[in-house]
Amino acid sequence: MASVQNKHGHICGGFLIAEDFVVTAYAFIKCTDQTLYLWRYNSNFITAKGLLYENRHFKFSFHVVCLQLSRKVQLDRTARIIQLPHAEIKLQENEVCQVAGWGFTENYTLPNELRVVNVLVIQHQICKENWPDLPNKVICAGGYRTNKGFCQRDSGGPLVCNGFAVGVVSFNKNLNCKYPDVPNVYTDISKYRQWIDKILRGVI
Repeated sequence: MASVQNKHGHICGGFLIAEDFVVTAYAFIKCTDQTLYLWRYNSNFITAKGLLYENRHFKFSFHVVCLQLSRKVQLDRTARIIQLPHAEIKLQENEVCQVAGWGFTENYTLPNELRVVNVLVIQHQICKENWPDLPNKVICAGGYRTNKGFCQRDSGGPLVCNGFAVGVVSFNKNLNCKYPDVPNVYTDISKYRQWIDKILRGVI
């Protein structure tokens, strides 16, 4: 897990996919490519450069962003790379996955400790009935008929299923963490795998 920060502190989450790249979401990163962000792990700070992004034209925050770190992370038991799915993963309805972050709690305070919760995958059709403009490049899990899910400033964190980061926290009902009556929505990272691979190979 990564904490993407500005001078005011934590703004959104992220996750390490290579020694020098973090995936996050565009939701809170409304800036130019030259803006610097901090990535925190194990109480250390790394400057992140070269903001790369795709698909900013969506109505909602479906954007996948790669932040290139100014130096490689020393991998150990406290800092590990999470695997991305090699192809589209067929998630089953009610499959148990996890989401984590330092976003707002139910009483709208920011926690000091990372919070993790199990969430159930929601059928796309049910999700679309609650979000009529929903495209196909998303996964829905949690936040619907349950008090489990993510909140604001959890954006950019991973939805982890079977050990893979299959989704990127995108959006829920704004400022309602007690909890929304609509599903939580994640960007389906498998739809962006080719784009991410090009970045890691230095093609983009």
